[in-house]
Amino acid sequence: MTTLQTVFAKAKADNRAALVGYLPAGFPSKDGAIAAATALVEAGCDVIEIGLPYSDPLMDGPTIQDAVHRSLLNGTRIADVMRTVEGVAATGAATLVMTYWNPIDRYGAERFARELADAGGAGTITPDLTPEESEPWRAASAAAGIDTVFLVAPSSTEARIKAVVDCCTGFVYAASLMGVTGARETVNVAAEDLVKRTRAHTDLPVCVGLGVGTGAQASHVAAYADGVIVGSAFIRRILDAPDEAAGYASIAELAREMAQGVRSRA
Repeated sequence: MTTLQTVFAKAKADNRAALVGYLPAGFPSKDGAIAAATALVEAGCDVIEIGLPYSDPLMDGPTIQDAVHRSLLNGTRIADVMRTVEGVAATGAATLVMTYWNPIDRYGAERFARELADAGGAGTITPDLTPEESEPWRAASAAAGIDTVFLVAPSSTEARIKAVVDCCTGFVYAASLMGVTGARETVNVAAEDLVKRTRAHTDLPVCVGLGVGTGAQASHVAAYADGVIVGSAFIRRILDAPDEAAGYASIAELAREMAQGVRSRA
């Protein structure tokens, strides 16, 4: 397993931000999810987030909702998520699962954490799990040796930011805007201020997600953040491709552009 600590230390030594790519398990197919994530790693992604498909997404915009719907139609289950993590972790990239809390709660926190660690997973991102309710999950994750990542937002007060970062290991996820996921023409200007506010409360890396869709945007965010998170832009390319192979080539092209962007730090 490649740890998040290793990834961010290397990126810092290279004077660049880390590139984090998101794709749901089971999309465009069960095996295709591994192939797609592998294409991202080979093109320059340092960290891969594997989304656990869920029928009631709160944070996901229409692009990710479409991909997750297709994944669920493919019959994707938690066992498939773990198999995807195992396949992606084998590439050498730090591999996370991004999931809402209910699937973990229903599956069993200790069981989920243990199986994720056994698959080579580095940790989880849980966007709807609040600090006040996170202690059982944090304990199960610590026992399994995996990281826990939580979200801060532009609306977060100083007290809230501190409460969130105190629950984080690995890195802090800074949502660039109030709203759902999706590539946008510009990244919210509030993101840079949020990173500064978050760094006042922690030494952990701070990564920015929501809205990044081009290499130029990645370069801009990389100038002030430790990591750049890209999801919808990759998924849209797969959705628009005529077949899976063309989709892999298209996301690899975009990932190379993004990887160049996080190294230029405009």
